[in-house]
Amino acid sequence: MKILVTGAAGFIGFHTAQALLARGDEVVGLDNLNEYYDVSLKHARLELLRQQARFEFVQLDLSDRRTMDDLFATQNFQRVVHLGAQAGVRRSTEHPFSCLDSNVIGTMTVLEGCRHHHVEHLVYASSSSVYGANTTMPFVVDHNVDHPLSIYAATKKSNELMAHSYANLYELPVTGLRFFTVYGPFGRPDMALFLFTKNIVENKPIDVFNFGNHRRDFTYIDDIVSGIVSALDHIAEPNPQWNSDKPDPATSCSPYRLYNIGNQQPVELMRYIEVLEECLGRKAEKNLLPMQSGDVPDTWADVGNLATDVGYRSTTPVEEGVKRFVDWYVEYYKIVL
Repeated sequence: MKILVTGAAGFIGFHTAQALLARGDEVVGLDNLNEYYDVSLKHARLELLRQQARFEFVQLDLSDRRTMDDLFATQNFQRVVHLGAQAGVRRSTEHPFSCLDSNVIGTMTVLEGCRHHHVEHLVYASSSSVYGANTTMPFVVDHNVDHPLSIYAATKKSNELMAHSYANLYELPVTGLRFFTVYGPFGRPDMALFLFTKNIVENKPIDVFNFGNHRRDFTYIDDIVSGIVSALDHIAEPNPQWNSDKPDPATSCSPYRLYNIGNQQPVELMRYIEVLEECLGRKAEKNLLPMQSGDVPDTWADVGNLATDVGYRSTTPVEEGVKRFVDWYVEYYKIVL
């Protein structure tokens, strides 16, 4: 198939594009290559993708309405994986308009492109952050998510609502995936594992928020990509049992599906750090700090619906996933431990 992957120079987009290319799909990767973090890392990901004959890169901002429409008009995509976004809870607080332009306007241009040019299926990224003030564990897709704690979370909830509107108005099949703390090789430098590793190898203290009392459903990138590709192949359909008197947020009478995608095994942050210390052979100096504004104490994904519908399974324990990340980090940055 010919597939558009937005955010292709980003962490999840890069790995997803690799997986689609490996199975024989033609991939057009879109990214604006902004300077939110080290652009050289984005270029390194793209360099690997460009080695594939069936990959084409387009540098473009999602919020550029006219150029986005031209892209859809000329490329004839069969399916779309929309992963491009301005990530980061804390950044959304500091730069709210940038977050809105990328995540809300950018998603609107993708939805418009899909509906005008007859895309078979759109899979888009949501986030576990939409659960916000909800503390009932594990997080289930039919839980209430009307109390976001950050601008980023609010934009992701907006994406889910927009996607359902397009599924209803234009019968566009859409599937949303709420990602839970994704990590692995070529990860984002602003994520905890990357920051911790960098500081530990440089003999600097690491900032541990909420005094280390977080629990996170850390999910290895290969498991995430497996779920994305499986969801892409499973075109969303209306739920014939959907009841408007008791509406299920995860399905609809329109071709709409919403899933959690995580490891389904929350890990204590201090255990996560301990595993990293074991892999590096070094102890971390910990700077214990209170919880940051907009953050949530715990995440835990119920992935039952995704397992039932597309056969999703998460198979990588943090001990193995962290080791793979450290091996990549040491090789990529030529670190001597």
